[in-house]
Amino acid sequence: MRPEILFPLFQDVTALPGIGPRLAALLTKHAGARVRDVLMLRPSSLIDRRMRVLAADAPDGQIVTLEAQVDEHIPGRRKGQPYKIRLYDKSGYLHLVYFHGRPDYLNKVLPTGETRIVSGKAERYGSEVQIVHPDLIASVEEAETLPLLEPVYPSTAGLTAKTIRKAVSGALALCPDLPEWIEPSLLQDRAWPSFRDAMQALHHPREVEALNPDAPHRQRLAFDEIFARQLALQLTRAHRRKSHGRALKGATGLARTIIDNAPFEPTGAQLRAFKEIQADMEADERMIRLLHGDVGAGKTFVASLAAAQAADAGVQSAIMAPTEILARQHAKSLSQILEPAGLRVVTLTGRDKGAGRRELLETISSGAAQVVIGTHALFQDDVAFADLGLVVIDEQHRFGVSDRMRLSAKGYRPEILAMTATPIPRTLALSVYGDMDVSKLDEKPAGRIPPQTRLIALDRLDEVIAGAGRAIEKGDRLYWVCPLVEESEVSELSSAEDRCRHLQAVFGQERVALLHGRMKAAEKEAIADRFRAGDIDILVATTVIEVGVDAPDATIIVIEHAERFGLAQLHQLRGRVGRGDKPSSCLLLYKGPLGEISQARLEIMRETDDGFKIAEEDWRLRGEGDALGLRQSGLPNFRLADLEAHADLIPVANDLAKLYLTRDPDFTSDRAETLRCLLYLFEQDQGVRLMRSG
Repeated sequence: MRPEILFPLFQDVTALPGIGPRLAALLTKHAGARVRDVLMLRPSSLIDRRMRVLAADAPDGQIVTLEAQVDEHIPGRRKGQPYKIRLYDKSGYLHLVYFHGRPDYLNKVLPTGETRIVSGKAERYGSEVQIVHPDLIASVEEAETLPLLEPVYPSTAGLTAKTIRKAVSGALALCPDLPEWIEPSLLQDRAWPSFRDAMQALHHPREVEALNPDAPHRQRLAFDEIFARQLALQLTRAHRRKSHGRALKGATGLARTIIDNAPFEPTGAQLRAFKEIQADMEADERMIRLLHGDVGAGKTFVASLAAAQAADAGVQSAIMAPTEILARQHAKSLSQILEPAGLRVVTLTGRDKGAGRRELLETISSGAAQVVIGTHALFQDDVAFADLGLVVIDEQHRFGVSDRMRLSAKGYRPEILAMTATPIPRTLALSVYGDMDVSKLDEKPAGRIPPQTRLIALDRLDEVIAGAGRAIEKGDRLYWVCPLVEESEVSELSSAEDRCRHLQAVFGQERVALLHGRMKAAEKEAIADRFRAGDIDILVATTVIEVGVDAPDATIIVIEHAERFGLAQLHQLRGRVGRGDKPSSCLLLYKGPLGEISQARLEIMRETDDGFKIAEEDWRLRGEGDALGLRQSGLPNFRLADLEAHADLIPVANDLAKLYLTRDPDFTSDRAETLRCLLYLFEQDQGVRLMRSG
């Protein structure tokens, strides 16, 4: 049951003053359906009416407040012209400008001869000072009761600023004094107010700095929201630790044999990551671990060792990839490692049909195949495993939670290993993957030469094409990446189809091929195979090559409109070259002039090949807009916290959540009720369920 103290906040928005059914529908769409949603509507800016000036002294572009007498109403002479009202004070004249103004209303609020207080952004228009659609018009008496600092909230069609402010004030009035869930020493150390006082300071500010992310009340509210999520994640983690898996102990040391006979020297990071995975698999608790690492750091080899450990314990492994091209690439890599050790690796994708599919399903259900690699096809109803003990999800952010659950349901509490080739900053990993154990691959195989990265303006395209011709004559092969598949009337970005035709005209049709996501899987794989085999010199593609197309002999990648890509994606694309022992190049073509952030992003690419540094910079530059392009991967959509500004609070919240769970794992103390209140308030449903079940 929701704690009774929260009942006022979970009322429908119609409980707020002035909100009837019509406005409730608009407010629900804008903020949410309950009072607590309106309470958590964060102001985007402040109107500061403390600057009282004379009309002649009003600074251009700043919000000012003036006291002046209404002199004359001047309606527009023709349709479409603005309605103006001239006011004057002892320094001169001021014009208020209204587009589509209603004369009856304006005469009522600004009667000629009366003195009014007006506030808004002053603009210089020739010798005139004007305010377009002032924020405030009030009599001298009314103005004395109004706040000098007024919050401005994100608006939407049909809801006036005044309506939103009134609704927020109503929500604040309904906010009770909630029990304190933060450790007293932390509150004292940070000088944070109570939850209600923090809300009061947010919505009724007393100084301009009230909206600064580092203001104590902003930090307090951000911490509450982050802490609720971290507590829910830690509850999930604790619950998972209680649910026993199976101890998958290797009978013959097969994984060690594969390490000793690997055709290359495994990196220290690969061996450390596998040691962590192996310890999890051999323990009674069920493994749920994330493996993340730099481009080319060798996560596939680590996954093959985990599969060998599972097979050595007598169970099967399923490895799920988001695309067929990547699934078949994994199958090829894992077969080379595992089949010499006597393990059978099979691939199942949507392309498998008829008798061939039935034969594959029989191989899987009988247990003859120890390792099954595939796409979404793996969790279809007709797929049955003899004994599925390990599930590996590659590029796991491309799958929904339900996909992972449906595949896991094919076995009895299988171990879960999620993988991503995008290095994840620690704060983000805690925020998104706090319920998982994390292993990190931060070394690259010996002998790899980082690609040399150059920034080239798009108006030098002819020089780049000439350089590509010289590289081809020397036997090099190259990727050419474009942002769009086909030409667009609404965008000037290069299209892959257009660029392919252009390059075919220069180098010959048989030497240049096109690859994009709209092609059928078989067609994509055939082209990727031809490129790998050396039958194609230039592969023109969209970002579909970001994962899966592995051609170690390709030494050059050209990325058009590089300024339009995120850092993490550019780094992924660059990782297509530099996979062998030959020198390689990455040419980032940009359309100038570049903005400050775009320039910084491309400079970082030129300066470093370290994916972890790049991930941290991407996180810093993008902020919470779309951190690492991971919005679809479960990055929480915070309302009171700004992940960019409040990232340092995530580890603090995580530590406090762990402390509370260590002190009171069964939630029997008095504080358990306050934590229940926190989880309900921030709608962390999973945490609520787990806490309720003990």
